[in-house]
Amino acid sequence: MKTLVIGAGNMGLTYAEGMASSAMLNRRNLMVFDKSADVIARLRDLDHFDVYENLSECLPEADIVFVAVKPYHCEDLFEEMKPMVNKEQIFVSLMAGVTIEKIQNGLGVKKVVRSMPNLPAQVGKGVTSYTESKEVSRVELLMVRNLLDTTGESIHVENENFIDASTGISGSGPAYVFYFMQSMLEAALKMGFSKNDSKVLVSQTFEGAVELFNQNDLSPGTWMERVASKGGTTRAALDSMDDNNVKELIKDAAYAAFDRAVELGEEK
Repeated sequence: MKTLVIGAGNMGLTYAEGMASSAMLNRRNLMVFDKSADVIARLRDLDHFDVYENLSECLPEADIVFVAVKPYHCEDLFEEMKPMVNKEQIFVSLMAGVTIEKIQNGLGVKKVVRSMPNLPAQVGKGVTSYTESKEVSRVELLMVRNLLDTTGESIHVENENFIDASTGISGSGPAYVFYFMQSMLEAALKMGFSKNDSKVLVSQTFEGAVELFNQNDLSPGTWMERVASKGGTTRAALDSMDDNNVKELIKDAAYAAFDRAVELGEEK
């Protein structure tokens, strides 16, 4: 099974690295294509996979093709790819907002898997939601899932609406966490902590809270109640957040990302 990754930006390279180090693939079976001469030179120094700067040399050879370019580049890319593809190839999209139908029409193919990855895939902690066109068999979908799992975990969803929805939760979600972390870092610095101590205080707090959540069946609300005693410091902080409607603002932010993902799919 030969796999091609088109686009060696952050996400494309992340999946290429994950697949290259997995038991499923090895250097002879993993190809990476990019148009940037600088990127090509850097990738060849890594020696993890076969690197190409001409689609005609790699696309016809691939069984599974990961497309990891910016959504606004897809139409030009599809036009270039279309004469070189065949109906047995499976195309896995890592592009936000680009629908299965658009990929099928753009490439003249039927077997398409649409996915939504996220940035923690770079450290093997990613989560990727995915769904497929009806022409993708169960065996083919299992192969794709195994490749997606090389960067963390994956979840199969019923339809593309959930791909757009997961954009608002997991796809954009790391930025929400970083936003919260940045606010806490700035508060710690203002309180007089050093930059290094502020980073330790905030990062360990987040890591510890996530680990507690993962190792137990308790809801975040239950954990908040365990931490917050009546009249105490944590209750004062949570009351401040409630008074400022922080929970609803976070929900609004997630829906804003969701809505934008839908808009991207509708744009021509």
